[in-house]
Amino acid sequence: MFRQPERHTGMTTQPAFEIVAIVTFQLPKATTAQEMSAAFQAAVPMFQSVPGLLMKHFYVSEDGRRAGGIYVWASRADADRLYNGEWRPFVEKKFGAPPTIDFLTSPVMIDNRDRKSA
Repeated sequence: MFRQPERHTGMTTQPAFEIVAIVTFQLPKATTAQEMSAAFQAAVPMFQSVPGLLMKHFYVSEDGRRAGGIYVWASRADADRLYNGEWRPFVEKKFGAPPTIDFLTSPVMIDNRDRKSA
């Protein structure tokens, strides 16, 4: 399903751009998605009520040396509130180094999960 995010302001609907943040941690030793699954599951409640966070995917790279999250935000201000708050020292302590955060603007989203087969 194709959709262009919309932001409702008063009586008009305007296209809205979602903010995508790719957060990456270098891991001290290679791991697997299966090994990280319990830690990722334990972190889920922490993200379920973050204002402006629309979606988050946890990931582990194919070589197992990097892990992190792909976040979809309603705004950059929402993202900055998390990344500039208590979250940063918490994750730096947990992973032993600061993460890298790449911000992208997403003007269009495709979600094929709702597509039904013929």
